[in-house]
Amino acid sequence: MESVKNGDCSLGVVPIENSIEGPVGITLDSLAHKYDLKIFKEIIIPINQNLIVNPGTKLEDIKDVYSHSQAISQCQEFISENKIQPHYAVSTARAAKSIIGDKSKAAIGNSKVVDLYGLEILRSNIQDTDNNETRFVVLSKKSHEMTGNDKTSIIFSIFEDRPGQLYHILGIFERENINLTKIESRPSKKGLGKYLFFVDFNGHKDESVVQNILKEIEENTYFLKVLGSYPEF
Repeated sequence: MESVKNGDCSLGVVPIENSIEGPVGITLDSLAHKYDLKIFKEIIIPINQNLIVNPGTKLEDIKDVYSHSQAISQCQEFISENKIQPHYAVSTARAAKSIIGDKSKAAIGNSKVVDLYGLEILRSNIQDTDNNETRFVVLSKKSHEMTGNDKTSIIFSIFEDRPGQLYHILGIFERENINLTKIESRPSKKGLGKYLFFVDFNGHKDESVVQNILKEIEENTYFLKVLGSYPEF
């Protein structure tokens, strides 16, 4: 995100949601609070997690396993069954690099890092469920043009002293016959009981009906941010 913001990269790819673990909090929080970037595209990728070790390592040699928090969470059953101590890393690639030369340590991650660091896969597909998919979003400084099959993502927060406020906001979409594809809440970081709502819905921000919806939401909320309109996967 920082590279896109600074202009070092024209596009950036970040995970936003996993079918097992749900939303990726750091991505949502960064889009809400830190970066003024647009979602340009979405990508859904099946995720297969692997136990990565140094050559010649046996399962009984392993005492510690390292990976990103999402990957650790996706493999809880395997980790628990084999009595391995989990440790969080900044990324799966960083985790794999950190175990080089130590047979008591393993990493969880994608098979692509194996050749990069001279490692090997001891166990494949160790994720808790086979239906493991991650939704990634492509971030840009510019918005995507309309395609006719689009989705829009927004964030908003409601006034705390207005009963039924969230019900009223969601009713705007129902009234205009616009389908919501996702809604979830995140702490606003401004105190207990204060939340931001992330909503995905069908349509593009440049369509007149969506523009009217966004205008009405803005008039009835404390905060509104359009994260982008982009082709639906």
